[in-house]
Amino acid sequence: MFGQANVLAQGEAAFPPSVEDFYLPSIVPWGAENSYWFTKITAMVWLAVGLLIIFFLVTYRKPQLVPTKKQWLAESIYGFVRNNIAVDMIGHRGVAFAPYFTTLFCFILLTNFFAIVPGLQISPNSHIAFPAFLAVISYVMFIWVGIRHHGAGKFFKNSLIPPAPWYILPLLIPIELFSTFIVRPFSLAVRLFANMFAGHMLLLVFTLGGFAMLNANVWLAPVSLLSWLMTVALTFLEFLVICLQAYVFTVLTASYVQGALADEH
Repeated sequence: MFGQANVLAQGEAAFPPSVEDFYLPSIVPWGAENSYWFTKITAMVWLAVGLLIIFFLVTYRKPQLVPTKKQWLAESIYGFVRNNIAVDMIGHRGVAFAPYFTTLFCFILLTNFFAIVPGLQISPNSHIAFPAFLAVISYVMFIWVGIRHHGAGKFFKNSLIPPAPWYILPLLIPIELFSTFIVRPFSLAVRLFANMFAGHMLLLVFTLGGFAMLNANVWLAPVSLLSWLMTVALTFLEFLVICLQAYVFTVLTASYVQGALADEH
């Protein structure tokens, strides 16, 4: 975003921003022109994975009875997810899923946070491919857990056949099939994607809009300043959305697992 702002400040960039701003070129010096195989987005995903691995390895390399600040932080993150998501949603069986939920929560939170980090200014989750992949993992786990716990027949029976009179089941079964096995992964991915996409577009509009008005007419300088102040305010709002979306995605995944483990529909 800063690069676009600098170009626009020189009067060379088009305004308003468009969806094309999300398709970043490859950052490696080789490969075909307009290649997308290793972009800034890809680098940020690998950066997030590396930072999380290093953080948890370092904090738990020499665990102490009286934790250090880093160990306390890591334990607090894990404890929050375990107690407030896994156990609250699933019960005592949720402890077994706490490591995955913690990994999911931390990865989404960090990659979302990249959207407001100077120099990065975009979240990988503003591309539908990454939320979709995370949703597929949660979706497969939800089905696998249900089949392992109940067996395939009982799991699909509990998921598709609600306790209702037989004559209304031909109407309810397709609805249950659609809502449980089709809408869930789609809504899980689109919710995260849409929020991060919209947040990035808003920040782009107000940041680049300030430069556009300043270049159009010097008398619009006060309005440009107001536009940039709105960018600052929206950045704080985006931070809240970043945290909320990581929490919501993890909570919904936990709720799907809880439903798969439930003995009845």
